[in-house]
Amino acid sequence: MKKLITLIILVVGICLVGFTLHSCKASEKVMAKSGAQLWGENCKRCHNTPTPTDYSDVSWDVIGTHMRLRANLTAEEARKVIEFLQSAN
Repeated sequence: MKKLITLIILVVGICLVGFTLHSCKASEKVMAKSGAQLWGENCKRCHNTPTPTDYSDVSWDVIGTHMRLRANLTAEEARKVIEFLQSAN
């Protein structure tokens, strides 16, 4: 019984490591994209987005935090999009 539990824990651990390494590859792809690219790919797919000058830097920060949750963006993706919108403001 102890061997079975040890084997299950080992298999789960290996799976977790595999999933972690796979997510690292995805983040490398995100790192290569600019905020403008991420904005075009993520924000415009659901609705017409306002121009960057429509809101202040503080407003974009709030909007970006809200939309990060709604659009299921990573923290890095949201940061890049917010920085792009604020720089174009």
